[in-house]
Amino acid sequence: MSFLESLKKRWKLASVGQVIIVLIVFACTGFTILFLKKPLFGLIGASADNQTLLTILYYIFILPIYNIILLIYGFLFGQFAFFWEFEKKMWYRMSGQKHKIRSE
Repeated sequence: MSFLESLKKRWKLASVGQVIIVLIVFACTGFTILFLKKPLFGLIGASADNQTLLTILYYIFILPIYNIILLIYGFLFGQFAFFWEFEKKMWYRMSGQKHKIRSE
């Protein structure tokens, strides 16, 4: 079984093409966050004196921004439903709640 096939099975997607689109969305989101780092550091007053504190603040601020951008790219690439479910699972894991299974 290929890597893409295993992702298709794990993520319960319809095709390998859909897996590729999902991977493209993750890549676009990552690049966007990368380009936002410098302006975000400028916004919170970055300096070499407090690099550790700035890094911690960056990760705190970037997590909700990453999630929003992920949903936006998911929508633009036609995969909003997948990423909405992905976000809900991540929220449940982070909050320690049990994931509610949708009845279909």
